[in-house]
Amino acid sequence: MNPARKRTVRLVVALSAAVVLASALIYTSFSAASPALSPTQLARQAQTGRSYQVTGKVAAGSVHRSGAILYFSVEDRVGGTTIPLSYTGTVPDPFREGREVIVTVQKQGGSYVGERNSLITKCPSKYKTAPAAEKQNV
Repeated sequence: MNPARKRTVRLVVALSAAVVLASALIYTSFSAASPALSPTQLARQAQTGRSYQVTGKVAAGSVHRSGAILYFSVEDRVGGTTIPLSYTGTVPDPFREGREVIVTVQKQGGSYVGERNSLITKCPSKYKTAPAAEKQNV
């Protein structure tokens, strides 16, 4: 076989393998993701045994601990639906009432159980939406 032809065949095989591996990586990334839902969406469409990421604020007066289990409620950012959940695992230092959190949960019967070590607190934004009066003057 001609050396130039060998190089061409090797290049085509290597590029084909790279495309197949990249496609597998992209497929795995998207198929393994769990949907991020608000408490309202979670209450409406959660199925028992399936994992979901819920995002919202820790409800005021809802945080208490019983042994190694942390109990708290997550509410929509604008108020409304609140879901109670139990969680075990590490708790980030900035975790407190009113702080936005993301936690992976599973519906088990009528309650929600957080997956171990999946709790993330979001930092409060230093950029706030300007009041309507300020927006009009800009």
